[in-house]
Parts: sequence; C-alpha cells; structure tokens
Amino acid sequence: MRHWHGFGHDHGVGGWGIGLMAIGTLLVLAVLVLLAVALFRYVSRTRQPVPHGPAAPGVAGPGPGGTRGWASGPTPEQLLAERFAKGEIDAEEYRHRLDTLRSANGPGGRSVDPGGS
Repeated sequence: MRHWHGFGHDHGVGGWGIGLMAIGTLLVLAVLVLLAVALFRYVSRTRQPVPHGPAAPGVAGPGPGGTRGWASGPTPEQLLAERFAKGEIDAEEYRHRLDTLRSANGPGGRSVDPGGS
C-alpha cells in the first residue's frame, strides 16, 4: 500500500505535475464555459421574431413623417394580401376589400373629423 502514490519508484506526480494539472483543468473549464455562453447566445439570437412589413430589412418605410415601427405589425392591406395568397378569399372579394381600405372614408364608410366636432 505504500507504493500506491509511487513513492520509492519515481512514478509520483511532483510539484510541477500538480501545477500543470491544475492549469490544464482550469483551461478545460474555461473552454467549456465559453462554449456554453456561445451556444446560449446563438440559440437566443435565432429565436427572435422576424420583422414583417415596412420595417423589414430591405423594405422602404412608409415615407417622410411616417413613424411605423417594427412593433406596429403588418398593415391591414398586408393582412388582406396574405388572406388572398392563402386562398381564403377570391380575387373579386380581395379587390372589393382593398378598394374599401383605400377609400377616403376608410373601411367603415364614416368620414373622420380631425377637428373633433
């Protein structure tokens, strides 16, 4: 049992060996932590929602004075176009609803009085 640690046969780990083992262990732990952080950042970055509409990359905004942000969501015209593309409505209904949305009085047929009277 006294030869368990290599005493007497020069097989034991000396002072430099213990130090190098400690440094090696710390390096392996540091690499594992960095890999875990990189994986977490990659996964959290890929789960962000993709912007739609005018705030999407490569799409022009609403024009000067328009402040449509990413959080505003798709416009009613975009939603209507999506329904038409999915086949939920036919071409005639799409054109009718699009004309209604684009009309001066809006979809309800009521005129909006900006003066509040």
